Amino acid sequence: MRAMKLKLDLHDIYNRGGDIDRALRAIIDEAVVKKAPLVEIIPGKGSGALKKHVLRFLDQKEVKAQYHRVEKDATNFGRVFVHFRWK
Repeated sequence: MRAMKLKLDLHDIYNRGGDIDRALRAIIDEAVVKKAPLVEIIPGKGSGALKKHVLRFLDQKEVKAQYHRVEKDATNFGRVFVHFRWK
């Protein structure tokens, strides 16, 4: 069985701040419930503002406590990986 990866593409909701936070919260919660090892978040390239928003969201203390590390995709600026570690 290969590892499950959850994916959140923010292209559709990029200009609605509250919706972005709700979507991010939902995907993190889903990862926790399903014990997914990886969440791929796609803020897209654009101006970088959406990616900054995502990184700020992930940097909140209560969110940060839920995952292991964040990896910015070296080859694709418009993609962020959130890694989880489950015992």
